[in-house]
Amino acid sequence: MTDTAPTDTTPTDTAPADIRRQELAAFLRSRRERVTPEQVGLVRGSRRRTPGLRREEVAQLSSVGVTWYTWLEQARSIKVSAQVIDAIARALLMDPSERAHLFALAGAIDTRPEAECNALSAEVRRLLRRLAPYPATVQNGRYDVLAYNRSWTHVFGDFDAMEQRDRNCLWLLATSGSWRETFLDRDEMLRDLVAKFRGSMAEHGAEPAWKELRDRLVGASAEFRELWERHEVATMSPHVKRYQHPQVGLLRLEHRMMWMAPLMQAYRLIAYVPADDATEERLERLAELSEAGGAGVPGAWDGRPVSEGQ
Repeated sequence: MTDTAPTDTTPTDTAPADIRRQELAAFLRSRRERVTPEQVGLVRGSRRRTPGLRREEVAQLSSVGVTWYTWLEQARSIKVSAQVIDAIARALLMDPSERAHLFALAGAIDTRPEAECNALSAEVRRLLRRLAPYPATVQNGRYDVLAYNRSWTHVFGDFDAMEQRDRNCLWLLATSGSWRETFLDRDEMLRDLVAKFRGSMAEHGAEPAWKELRDRLVGASAEFRELWERHEVATMSPHVKRYQHPQVGLLRLEHRMMWMAPLMQAYRLIAYVPADDATEERLERLAELSEAGGAGVPGAWDGRPVSEGQ
């Protein structure tokens, strides 16, 4: 990987961009000074006075030009590719939080993000349980279902029995026969969800997991392909959804979201709140059926994230 000497375009920059470059330069210097030569397989030598690594050593480890890296630490106005930022993050032994911060300061999209951590805090798991009998779930920006409470399975099916890559609301809405029958406004919901997914993907188009889901849907669903080609976009907004449950009848639910940490891939806890008294009574009836042993109600969830063997 090599970089040619950059062209300085400072006069055209805005003040916010200049501030971000200064932050980027300071962050790189602090990380460079923290890494010892021994940690990256270099010989310290007897005359070393620089704390941590030298600039030319970082450039060498990253396979970028010394001038280019020097300009980066000097907060010069240069374009930064995701490939180079990835190499620098690896050279400076950055952990996932530092890596995410580096990409944010550089204004680049991380094309090789670390594997998402599905482990949820005890507080979030407790909240999921306490929301019963309201269905509740934790999802990311791709609509992957990462965790859920017992009431979620009562309404939306036995997620414990699904393959993990199928635990995705967009995938199920586009391909599941049971969801097609249960969701009374299914066609409208699919169009809306595809438009939201396209809007969100604008920020994640280079990420493999997003492209994999899109390509999988394109290959599996003619409806998705047709909707995707419309290039419609939409933002998230609460609205009432109708479900015809085979045991208790019509459920009218409105979803409410609680956003998690901003750097966690748009993780959010979603609670499905009854839109009327009849729906609340029917959700309570579903909970009673579960306590009584089922009558076809899917199995319980014990509070663990789905990545822990569910």
